[in-house]
Amino acid sequence: MATFPLIDENAASAEVRAVFDDIRATRKVDWINNFWRALANHPPTLRRIWQGLKEVMAPGALDPLTKELIYLAVSISNGCVYCTASHGAAAKRLGMSPKMLGELIAVVGMANQTNRLADGYRVPVDERFENLF
Repeated sequence: MATFPLIDENAASAEVRAVFDDIRATRKVDWINNFWRALANHPPTLRRIWQGLKEVMAPGALDPLTKELIYLAVSISNGCVYCTASHGAAAKRLGMSPKMLGELIAVVGMANQTNRLADGYRVPVDERFENLF
């Protein structure tokens, strides 16, 4: 059950409608998904998160599929069912195959396992890794 109601576009304030219009235009879609409708309960959060997402996911050094795969991997690792579904659909639309998804999930699982082991053993970072980025 949602903590807040999902804001209907017809009942939204002018401020929320402006963000919704930008979402539709930017994504070239004719609907607003539940995530944005939930955030519309607090217009400053809606506007801030949309602006940040739009900037981060814009074309850049990483191609759109790579960005969606990263978003999907983090969503899986964080256990966010909504974001996993949303960004999984976006990655599929951009060309992610079932084989790619299987490998991605394997990498997420392995990274989580080795991260926990390294933290549990308190493994010191090798000096040669210190200044790589």
